[in-house]
Amino acid sequence: MVLTLSGSALLSSASRIFLQQRAPVKHLHTSVKNQYAAASKANSPPPAEGFMPGVANSKLIKNTHHEALKNPELASVANGETKKMNTFQAVNDAMGIALATDNTACVFGEDVAFGGVFRCTMGLAEMFGRDRVFNTPLTEQGIAGFGIGMAAMGSTAIAEIQFADYIFPAFDQLVNEAAKYRYRSGGEFNVGGLCIRTPCGAVGHGGHYHSQSPEAYFAHTPGLKVVIPRSPIQAKGLLLASIRDRNPVIFMEPKILYRAAVEMVPVGDYELPLGKAEILTEGKDLTIVGWGAQLYVLENAIQLAKSRMPGLSVELIDLRSILPWDVEAVCNSVNKTGRLLIAHEAPKTQGFAAEITSTVMERCFLRLEAPIQRVTSYDIPFPLIFEKFHVPDMIRCVEGIEHVMKF
Repeated sequence: MVLTLSGSALLSSASRIFLQQRAPVKHLHTSVKNQYAAASKANSPPPAEGFMPGVANSKLIKNTHHEALKNPELASVANGETKKMNTFQAVNDAMGIALATDNTACVFGEDVAFGGVFRCTMGLAEMFGRDRVFNTPLTEQGIAGFGIGMAAMGSTAIAEIQFADYIFPAFDQLVNEAAKYRYRSGGEFNVGGLCIRTPCGAVGHGGHYHSQSPEAYFAHTPGLKVVIPRSPIQAKGLLLASIRDRNPVIFMEPKILYRAAVEMVPVGDYELPLGKAEILTEGKDLTIVGWGAQLYVLENAIQLAKSRMPGLSVELIDLRSILPWDVEAVCNSVNKTGRLLIAHEAPKTQGFAAEITSTVMERCFLRLEAPIQRVTSYDIPFPLIFEKFHVPDMIRCVEGIEHVMKF
């Protein structure tokens, strides 16, 4: 069953009241409301991966060839071509390169031979053969176990768990087998060729079983790496790095960005570093940390906060890798600004923001000017009709910014 929502219903009532009462900042949201109106006018159900307004106009998105290639992390393809891709196309492109450059690589999971429910594997079976891109039974434990065995024999296993919400049947295989394989053998054998891809995060209509962000569960497990990209350029480079990394990696793709985020992506083969955060905007008053789709919410929140607090200077950091995470980049920023806000879609209790908070308190305590703020989802199962109130939206993030700045 598909739930259809009108454009007005997609905007939270709190957001609408806020915009009505604050006319001077309405221009910040014109494009957002226009996209909602267009979606409503189309009178069609929302796509499976949801609809996230405002991403197309985000300054975090690289819309031109020049913008894309001026990133120093893309030096290896700085003289190459770029092509407009959305996130699922960038993921597809990365897997195509991985399969073309590594004849041991295979892609497998539920429905991947047909292109996958989000179309991330479209055309790969036809291009590389159905012995390298193939469907599996509906058994997440079996998918992970097969990938572990394949990687243990020296091959590159690119496994898809169709939704991150259904990764839990594979939990034992990942945290007790994949993560410990190298350690229990004293380094004699490993499963470093294993990469688990899985769509994650809120979509607007996913409910209990199609909207969760389980990154913190795996961040508690030594031996794994956990990566979450924010855009097509990032998705391609981080996925290639994850596939080729000599440790098992869980690569979580914010599914609401599959079509919403579109960039000029280098067509060449490139990797982005795992375990390294990216400073998206520099500032001196407040450090804000996020990852995945939440960064676009934070970007809008920062604009709105600046309109209410003229002169506010914010440093926005994309963590990118949850495990290992870039402690140095975050702590250096907090030592400069004296304030920190972290936002994520997962529940608050023992969410990854808690780990960041604890580490920053240990390392930056004497430089903090205010208590660290966490803006997260609530400690309840993910609700369906109340999803727009459950996730940390722009208004809640602005309130967090005001609280930490006025302390």
